[in-house]
Amino acid sequence: MEKVKIFTDSCSDLSKELRDKYDIEYVKMNTVYNGEEKEANLDWVEYTPQKFYDIMRNGERITTTQVPSQEFEAEFTKVLDQGYDIVYIGCSSKLSGSVEMGKVVAKDLLKKYPDRKIHCINSLNACMGEGALAVKASQFRAEGMNADEIAENVKGIRNNVNQYVTVHSLDALKRAGRVKATSAFFGNLLGVKPIIISNTEGDNIPIKKAKGRFNSMQEIVDLTVNNIVDPDNQCIYINHADSEEDAIELEKMLKEKLPNTETHIGYIGPIIGASIGPEALAIFSFGKNVEQYNV
Repeated sequence: MEKVKIFTDSCSDLSKELRDKYDIEYVKMNTVYNGEEKEANLDWVEYTPQKFYDIMRNGERITTTQVPSQEFEAEFTKVLDQGYDIVYIGCSSKLSGSVEMGKVVAKDLLKKYPDRKIHCINSLNACMGEGALAVKASQFRAEGMNADEIAENVKGIRNNVNQYVTVHSLDALKRAGRVKATSAFFGNLLGVKPIIISNTEGDNIPIKKAKGRFNSMQEIVDLTVNNIVDPDNQCIYINHADSEEDAIELEKMLKEKLPNTETHIGYIGPIIGASIGPEALAIFSFGKNVEQYNV
């Protein structure tokens, strides 16, 4: 059987627990704060989550970079030397240039490793939407699929990732240019909270608004429940930006309606966190095609 290594990147927010369970590698992006560039390690090596998000709570900005070419070359070469093919599932190309950089590096590497295969896939998602696709890729591998088959199957389910996010404030998203919306969705008037999805093109777009934190949490739970497919045979991922108590409450709300569904709570990591800001909450599952939100 052909050996395949699954890669993702810092945008995927895959916890070490999940990376170890599903044998998934990742290539690192970087954060930049006060002119200092640091690796965006998913295990919070450079920052604790509280320290990271407190910087943003204080009104300061952290910026990010795509995966450097040297990182791709170093990490891909390691596994190519071991006889692996590669399936890299990267952040939406609407949010990062990493997938395109990966393709450039892959093209050069394949000259040296002509018998190997490297697939660089635009996930059309980020955070655990991207991470969930990497987990699926690992499961496809466990079923005996080769790199070509894994890539084809991942591409076939990208638009079935249901992402429902609510943010405490749109300020960080506006500054980072990471959400497409009319002016009506911007601002924090009277505690109105937007509900944001990832659409068929991989853009983050707001689809609804809710009044207050609890109602926004209820809204993303209801959207998940109403759109999920085969809930008893998948894991729902709940991610938070240093708001663990609310994430636990979200899990309880979901379990009331989907008692047999597995759940996993994790952090929104430094790359996504730098754009979305503290106290954001997100739910990810596989469900109806997001083309339903196309206008």
